[in-house]
Amino acid sequence: MRLVLILGLLLNLIALPIVLRRVIWLTRLITSGQPAPDRLDGAGGRVATALKGQLTEVFGQRKLLKWTAPGLAHFFVFWAFMILSTVYIEAYGALFKPDFEIPIIGKWRILGFAQDTIALCCLVGLVVFAIIRFTNDPAKLGRRSRFRGSHLGGAWLVLFLIFCVIWSMFLFRGSAAALGNYTNEGAWVSQALGRAMDGLSHGTLEFLEGFGLLLHIGIMLGFLIEVVHSKHLHIFVGPINVAFKRPPVALGAAQPLMVNGKAVTMEDLEEMEDEEPVLGVGKVEDFTWKAMLDFATCTECGRCQSQCPAWNTEKPLSPKMLIMNLRDAAFAKGPWILAAEDAREGLPESVQEAAVRPLVGATEGDPTSPDGGAVIDPDVLWSCVTCGACVQQCPVDIEHVDHIIEMRRYQTLVESAFPSELGSLFRNMESKGNPWGMSARARMDWAKDLPFDVPVVGADVESLDEVDYLFWVGCAGAFEDRAKKTSRAVAELLHTAGVSFAVLGDGESCTGDSARRAGNEFLFQMLAQQNIEMLGEVNARKIVVTCAHCFNTLKNEYPQLGGNYEVLHHTQLLNRLVRERRLTPVARPSQPPVPSTAKVVESSADTVTYHDPCYLGRHNQVYAPPRELIEALPGVTLKEMPRNSETSFCCGAGGARMWMEEKIGTRINVNRTDEALATGAQRIAVGCPFCRVMLSDGLTERQTDGRFENVEVVDVAQMLLAAVKRSDELAEV
Repeated sequence: MRLVLILGLLLNLIALPIVLRRVIWLTRLITSGQPAPDRLDGAGGRVATALKGQLTEVFGQRKLLKWTAPGLAHFFVFWAFMILSTVYIEAYGALFKPDFEIPIIGKWRILGFAQDTIALCCLVGLVVFAIIRFTNDPAKLGRRSRFRGSHLGGAWLVLFLIFCVIWSMFLFRGSAAALGNYTNEGAWVSQALGRAMDGLSHGTLEFLEGFGLLLHIGIMLGFLIEVVHSKHLHIFVGPINVAFKRPPVALGAAQPLMVNGKAVTMEDLEEMEDEEPVLGVGKVEDFTWKAMLDFATCTECGRCQSQCPAWNTEKPLSPKMLIMNLRDAAFAKGPWILAAEDAREGLPESVQEAAVRPLVGATEGDPTSPDGGAVIDPDVLWSCVTCGACVQQCPVDIEHVDHIIEMRRYQTLVESAFPSELGSLFRNMESKGNPWGMSARARMDWAKDLPFDVPVVGADVESLDEVDYLFWVGCAGAFEDRAKKTSRAVAELLHTAGVSFAVLGDGESCTGDSARRAGNEFLFQMLAQQNIEMLGEVNARKIVVTCAHCFNTLKNEYPQLGGNYEVLHHTQLLNRLVRERRLTPVARPSQPPVPSTAKVVESSADTVTYHDPCYLGRHNQVYAPPRELIEALPGVTLKEMPRNSETSFCCGAGGARMWMEEKIGTRINVNRTDEALATGAQRIAVGCPFCRVMLSDGLTERQTDGRFENVEVVDVAQMLLAAVKRSDELAEV
């Protein structure tokens, strides 16, 4: 046993310095990122949030278990990692004393049972993982595989190493049990193996025990070296990343523009005349330490990729590969970042090349996996619709959307390198206060056909203290013909329910959502500050909106600039009014007229499918109110699309993509429209004017051959109004 002790210590003397050196380097690189004070402020709340995250996401594996089979497999492997750590305490003790037992709990039968049982469960998990990887082989499935672009060899190596950890454990414990050195009767597998080895000679058993012990420890040390040098680093940094996530999730508000660790406004930047502040992220070292931690945490599982609307419509953006490329760039440039200035010239040529490699720009070959040129291709950066599916699916809370917006900010504000279509958008928003470039005098045209007067603040009411709500009509609700119908429907329903409201009329301006997500933070702040000043003058407190993007911006982003309001989406308020019986649906909304030229009746009457707007559902967790409204309509059946609620598929309008042409792959809105049509529903209900435009355009494209002419896209408010008014023609509402 003395030889076993010497060899065991030697293994540790070789492996642990390698691991420690890598850990120190990674720690230095991650902490070299820019400050992220929001992740450290409010210690009490941060600790509570971190603790909750550890309990639910790390130990409870909540996000992983949303995908049942791989989730359970990972659950078993994770808990094997936790429980079998006690076996390594026993193993290291056995180096010094063959019959070593953990003090106090060493003979606890429950511990022995848990160790052996979770080891077997882990083997089952490994088999499941192997089957999943075989059936999702990128060589067979191409883009349909969530493992496309992942490091497959490293994944198989780790599965093999975990398998070796398990069988070497049983070899060591079984032979130790046969020798009488391991006596925990709860370890039913180990004891059974010990009984099976009873016929072997004492010398053979001693050899097997020593060999199994060294093998068990050696495999673990090799596994540890592999972990800190691969994507399996997430085993250790994943819990840390979860602890410092943006609570409750990195969705809703975009992060404010940060300079030197402080959120800044345009006025702040004007006072920095003698400085050259970095706006957004133009180099990998401009990312915060939390972003660097994100990059190191990626598990390459591909869950984000499988849900991404861009990737699913043949765009070059894969959220997974975006993070992987940023990680590889940070690691390649790491020696240069960490070196003293006078030592950088002596670094290897590969590091020098990484140091001058642009972050965003033309790439060589496949833009998803650039081998040369820039790290991120512009088509990758601008394909994002900021729907947040990647963030919601990520089991380790990587904040993909925040990083994309930061890179867009640098491209827009510093490089002026943005898609040409955005130029007219920015000009229209800056000069006219709306994306369409319409005159503010036309903002009340939507209300002309109403049978009652819509009060305007400043003309009909002095301030919003006189009414229950400010109705924020929004640019689409004021200028886009289809969205005007929604505005009129909401106004009529509020009037019918006896809810007093007023509008700002030409005093309203665009909230700036598209500008911010296109990276034009200055334009966003200009619009936001104008609106906040106006809302302050009229004493706005409660606001109801029809646009999911206005809802998110007013509710989550204006507080960053001092504007705090109670903001409701119209489906939330209308659902409340129905529950309070202030609105009573009494008739089934009529079927849309079927043109005589229609070739095929593709949908069943009285069936509605609902499309979740990303900025209402995924970004703000509002899923129930629109569905409850639809289900409250007499004679109407809600039929869900396969991708709904948290897994809903974007319409393609978010992230300023509403104003950009899709030139790569298939159209996102057509993909979503096809899914809606496949339900056989008579109507596609929406709760956002952007979604309505995109799905209506998709439906029009599918109606070119005479099919689906009895299907229409309507807002939930229109359907409710038709049911309340006993309207004969929904389209007239």
